[in-house]
Amino acid sequence: MMTLFLILFLLLLLLPDLYIWFAFVRGVAGGGWTILYWTPTVLALVALGCWLGGVWQEGTVRLFVGLLMCIAAPKAVFSLCSLAGRGIGLLVPHAGRVGTVVGIVAAVGVCVASYYGFARGWKRLELQETSIVSEEVPAAFDGYRIVQLSDLHVGTYGSDTTYLQRLVDRVNGLRPDLIVFTGDLVNTSADELEPFLGVLSRLQAPDGVYSVLGNHDYCIYRRFDRPDEAARDRAVLIDRERAMGWDLLLNEHRILRRGEDSIALIGVENNGRSPFTSRGDLPRAMRGLPEGAFKILLSHDPSHWRREVLPASDIQLTLSGHTHAMQLKLGSFSPSRWSYPEWGGLYREGKQQLFVSLGVGGSVPFRFGAWPEIDLLVLRCANRPKNS
Repeated sequence: MMTLFLILFLLLLLLPDLYIWFAFVRGVAGGGWTILYWTPTVLALVALGCWLGGVWQEGTVRLFVGLLMCIAAPKAVFSLCSLAGRGIGLLVPHAGRVGTVVGIVAAVGVCVASYYGFARGWKRLELQETSIVSEEVPAAFDGYRIVQLSDLHVGTYGSDTTYLQRLVDRVNGLRPDLIVFTGDLVNTSADELEPFLGVLSRLQAPDGVYSVLGNHDYCIYRRFDRPDEAARDRAVLIDRERAMGWDLLLNEHRILRRGEDSIALIGVENNGRSPFTSRGDLPRAMRGLPEGAFKILLSHDPSHWRREVLPASDIQLTLSGHTHAMQLKLGSFSPSRWSYPEWGGLYREGKQQLFVSLGVGGSVPFRFGAWPEIDLLVLRCANRPKNS
């Protein structure tokens, strides 16, 4: 799948450039304009190569995505409109010119949208409320309020705590019974968390704050001088997370009680498809659970649901993140669906449900359509009378 994405990215970079060059630029551009025209594409290819080679990971991925969204994508949109116009122009006079004008307008629109995504969209925090209806929800937990946060990627905010302070205030203002975090607290290093320890430790709920690790939390997306440094960095991150008052679940579970009723909260380490880290151990995490308990699983990668949760367990509700909807969503479409069948929102098969949060942050400071979200999940017992 990664190879397919790389091929698509390269085609998106190169084919529109070649079309625009031969159709519009080559005959009128001098040497200086030629260099200027090809510079963004060359920079994007260099950034992509450095990213894949592990050089300056965060900087190169941000440069690549910035060039892709702000320059390559508008060129691609223009090229498609122009080619469509030329094709129609074989039958309808002047359609080629119309296609060029429409392409210019559409390309400008993409540029404006991309600029908004980088300037404002990645901090446009929204609240999404979803009812989780199941006949197996214990009566005492009907109306139980869970706030799910995911994919904070705190390193992207540097040392500026303003945004996360606003997030924490909004979460606490919802008065949830439980707060869960479904992974990717940092980008590459435990040091990123240092400025935010005080802010995130203010998250509070009567039944506590629980979390699991995401693929980024293993601190493997950077170069270390020694092979054991990633493990040491991960250990520091785990210590700091727990020091904030979060109960980090590493292939284990907790029992939450309301009178004589209870639910089981299960947390596994990241269980992802290659090339992502996979250390989740669901059988171990479920060992010793009460018979017939209503179970909620925290598992960072939503592909875990279809790979293991559905075929090998009776877990009623799984909460995941990871996809970010690729931080781009137009209506109900996101390119994330090409890689993940379940990429955002609520999914159901039989009595089992999966909720995938689009998350709060990202290693690239860009979002459009897939706005950062706080998810308020309200458990509802399907058998409970509506007027009770």
